[in-house]
Amino acid sequence: MTVLKQGGEGLFLDGTLGGGGHAHALLTACANCRVLGVDKDPRALDRARVRLEEFGTRIRFRQGSFHLAVEDPEVRKEGLAGALLDLGVSSHQLDDDSRGFTIRPGAPLDMRMGEEGATAMEYLAEVSERSLIRDLTRGDAPKPRPLARSVVRRRQSRPLKTSDDLVGALEAALRRPATHAEKARTFQAVRIAVNGELDALGDALPAIREALRPGGVLVVLSYHSGEDAGVKKAFRDWSDPGWGIPAKVPLRADETAALGDTLTRRPVVASDRETELNPRARPARLRAWRKAS
Repeated sequence: MTVLKQGGEGLFLDGTLGGGGHAHALLTACANCRVLGVDKDPRALDRARVRLEEFGTRIRFRQGSFHLAVEDPEVRKEGLAGALLDLGVSSHQLDDDSRGFTIRPGAPLDMRMGEEGATAMEYLAEVSERSLIRDLTRGDAPKPRPLARSVVRRRQSRPLKTSDDLVGALEAALRRPATHAEKARTFQAVRIAVNGELDALGDALPAIREALRPGGVLVVLSYHSGEDAGVKKAFRDWSDPGWGIPAKVPLRADETAALGDTLTRRPVVASDRETELNPRARPARLRAWRKAS
């Protein structure tokens, strides 16, 4: 919250509202702040409405992808003092086996953040081997080529419907029992593909940048190397004094075309104490950027 509040008071976007923890902390700490909370998951919004009821009209809710939030009339009129994107899956989604995010045995292969689009089962039944290799590679799955071949071979006899089926395909590709980390990386890669998460993030970053008012701050919490790499590159490019200017065009020492400045030279990671209290925070990487005034 300390970094986010550098944008001053006003309207903030919580682009991945989840259980409403970040929004609650911001609204509690800043009496003159308001939040637009966005989430694809209608069940998450229902929970957040209950938790944040005390803040009345200072919090508004919208279902959908965070990159669409910039179309909100209030955002267009006022601009954002700050925006927070906490990427990945919420604890509620991970703990609910019916949502299909978990590697626990017997869970259905769903993995959708919301209620629209193809499930993981449908995706694995229809995706081409070439596209699956690409998606597994982008998602950091182990052995993406053998794994894609294993999925395609197995689905010819019966569809992959449960977590056990996907783990079976992984272990066939590895030719040995999979570790917990290998299972988690495989499920993460499929989830990212099912929800189009990397593409959505790529669309969202410049759109939210434009929606920030001068001096506004964008904070991103990522849990996957591909996400973090995309955020890092965007913030670095936007902070470049020669942003958008051909290399042959000289700049005076006092000139800059930078759109803002990166507030985190290195990603901020969870402390040992934080990971002890919440092991799921261990892979989190926080980066922050501030728009030029």
